[in-house]
Amino acid sequence: MSLNTLILNQGAERRLRAGHVWIYSNEVDNKRTPIKSFQLGEQVLVEASNGKSLGVAYVNPNTLICGRLLCRDTKLRLDRSLLVHRINIALSLREACFDKPCYRLVFGDSDGLPGLVIDRYFDIFVVQISTAGMEAVVDEIISALNKVFTPQAIVLRCDGKMRSTEGLESYIEVAQGEVPELCPFEENGVPLLAPVLTG
Repeated sequence: MSLNTLILNQGAERRLRAGHVWIYSNEVDNKRTPIKSFQLGEQVLVEASNGKSLGVAYVNPNTLICGRLLCRDTKLRLDRSLLVHRINIALSLREACFDKPCYRLVFGDSDGLPGLVIDRYFDIFVVQISTAGMEAVVDEIISALNKVFTPQAIVLRCDGKMRSTEGLESYIEVAQGEVPELCPFEENGVPLLAPVLTG
């Protein structure tokens, strides 16, 4: 899949080179690559003003944070394969810290998946999507979870405040399986219950 290119203003690449992953709308060279010419959630190649590659991001032309860098390697795309890879890395980090499979499995930018949060309650997974770029790959997210795990259920809790800023509608749905009114989980040896559809 070939991607359109988003070019930054001169010097605007400094933050990205220092490790930041957000691109602000005032950092885009709107003469060469008008931000409004991109589609909501579109993946793009990001370039410095001198043409040097900075990586792949997804964009939202209507928000102050108009781009979120996904990877520095321009050959990669936000697809099922990358999602599976990043979820596996997140899983290995959590398994090193937790005795039971009850934790925040994916925590957005921290796990290289901006706009995506996944909470795990044993074999029930609650997915929160807050950006248009992640909403564009919701089916791939579900597929990736099924590749890495054997979910009893997957819940989409896409009702956070950030969605309206991104121009997205809110919704809650059970993407697969059946979800009890109260989902059991355990934290620090204490058995608990969570109302994942309403809480």
